Amino acid sequence: MEALKNIGFKKHLMTAISFFLPIVVASGFLLAIGNMLGGETIEKFKEGFSFADAMTTMGGYGLGLLPMIVSTAIAYSISDKPGIAPGLIVGMVANGIGAGFLGGLVGGYIAGIVVLLITAFIKVPSWMQGLMPTLVIPFLSSFIAGLVMYYIIGTPINWFTGLITDYLGGLNTSSLFVYGAIIGILSSIDYGGAINKVVFAFVFAMFSEGIYEPITVLILASMVTPFGLTMAYFIGKVIRKNIFNRQEIETLKTAFPMGICQITEGCFPIVLNDLLRNVIATGIGGAIGGGLSMLWGADSHIPASGMFAIPTMTHPWAFLAALLIGSLATAVSILILKKRVDPNAEVIVEEKEEDDISWDDMKIS
Repeated sequence: MEALKNIGFKKHLMTAISFFLPIVVASGFLLAIGNMLGGETIEKFKEGFSFADAMTTMGGYGLGLLPMIVSTAIAYSISDKPGIAPGLIVGMVANGIGAGFLGGLVGGYIAGIVVLLITAFIKVPSWMQGLMPTLVIPFLSSFIAGLVMYYIIGTPINWFTGLITDYLGGLNTSSLFVYGAIIGILSSIDYGGAINKVVFAFVFAMFSEGIYEPITVLILASMVTPFGLTMAYFIGKVIRKNIFNRQEIETLKTAFPMGICQITEGCFPIVLNDLLRNVIATGIGGAIGGGLSMLWGADSHIPASGMFAIPTMTHPWAFLAALLIGSLATAVSILILKKRVDPNAEVIVEEKEEDDISWDDMKIS
């Protein structure tokens, strides 16, 4: 039962996201390319199909498997290999009853916990020990988790998903900006960390229901920091207020290209040098950019990849304009908050000499 007490829900969610994100990106690009070429889903293989149809169909298959992928990943993270079978089956049940991504998310936890409970409480004779991982645990855990999804949590999840979908679809313009600003702040202030991942799980649930604007805000917010800091460097040269030392200027040379691909982590050497001011500036840029993106209806049809997601959007100008304004807000904020520094100043790094180990001091008792 110790494993159940220390289950660590957030850790398993992070594992699931790392599992399904590459599949989502690959599937999204396939679907986007197919749609741009006028592809349609292949219904009957023997009737013939075009290249665009193949791309669209492959992308649709990948995205359609997401409830099973996230459920299996979470169940595996919780209970190792015995969680794979129940995780996959309960994910398929969630998909079949229309509970979608949220159903798969919840189902994965249920499957994993059921496996832990079975392992802890069901004892079998020694001659049956070999059947536990191949028969007893997969069958019982799949049976129990599947019934829980069918009869207990499936309907509430369907209701909750429909409620959020209808609510977001009925928001007025001022509310859209506020919601976009909230998502933008939460997505940007921890630079790809745990808060960002939790927000991703929520907005991706909306994405799987056909609401693309929230996840587009997350994409934008992840790019605001590298773009904003780069803009701050060039604006600082114009107004003659440099806020970066030599090491930070070198960091920008890699942080900006990484930002184009929606990778925020390249900014860490700059952010960690003055965390509070950078978090404030990033939050301001994320809020403004995110609010405008949501308000103007920027809608990426793939859930990641930064600038490479633009061809999939029906309003690419909205995304670019919101990103530009949000990044500019970050740049102006950080220029106001930080003091002027000498760009040629050497970065002082204290090197501490390690004490020599004397073998004479070692005693064996």
